[in-house]
Amino acid sequence: MLAVTRELRHFESVFLTRDSARPRTHRARVFDLAGELDFAGHPLIGAASVLHALEGDPGVTGDETTWTLRLPARTVEVATRRRGPRQYDSTLRVGPAEFAGRPYGTDPAIAAEIASWFSLGLHDLDPGLPPETVSTGLRYLVLPVRGEALARARVTIPLDAPLARLGAEFAYLLDTTAMEGRHWTNDGRLEDTATGSGAACAAAYLRRHDRVGDGERTRLRQGRFTGRPSEMTICAHGGGEAVHTVEVGGSVALVGNGQLAELP
Repeated sequence: MLAVTRELRHFESVFLTRDSARPRTHRARVFDLAGELDFAGHPLIGAASVLHALEGDPGVTGDETTWTLRLPARTVEVATRRRGPRQYDSTLRVGPAEFAGRPYGTDPAIAAEIASWFSLGLHDLDPGLPPETVSTGLRYLVLPVRGEALARARVTIPLDAPLARLGAEFAYLLDTTAMEGRHWTNDGRLEDTATGSGAACAAAYLRRHDRVGDGERTRLRQGRFTGRPSEMTICAHGGGEAVHTVEVGGSVALVGNGQLAELP
């Protein structure tokens, strides 16, 4: 699966195996170019729409289905609705969010160090919101920024080790005023156009800090700086550290299909 992913050179690839004992249930394994991920967002949003196209009623606009996808980290549900030919709305329903236990913005020196990883300074961080590690399947350091900081940000050092010290695997920069985010691979070489797992953590973070209401749906943008702007719908239920359900979704278009005649 990793070899296929590297051959296709997509940011992530998802592989599905049907559960013959349970209807509309599949085992899902997700890979990026480095290896297997315990969890992901957009591969599941897209995969559920593909399953709907294969197994749903292709002639019925408004046909709705819910899919169960079992990943190494957790089992999730994805609701899909057919909007028209090869067009779907897909919503990933993630379980509870987990928070690292303490924000990192209480110490200005630590906050400034974190900002420097992205070629930013302490003045670029949102003073009302602390950097914090959040997980809805993958552990993201959510870093709130302000002003033009999002446009100027870039990864300056390999992030694996410094993020690990904060209990995080990845980082998601978030402008809560513009409701826009950015995410890169930890070496900074690739920027993602839309990151469902990161957006889910952003939704949980925003709810924890009362920047969105309980169950309030809002739109989060990403990908502007890659030339491929995207828009995701996010929602979180609960409050404080007890955010019990997170949802992230968007529109899906099926743009092609094919068959591998030989493995790489």
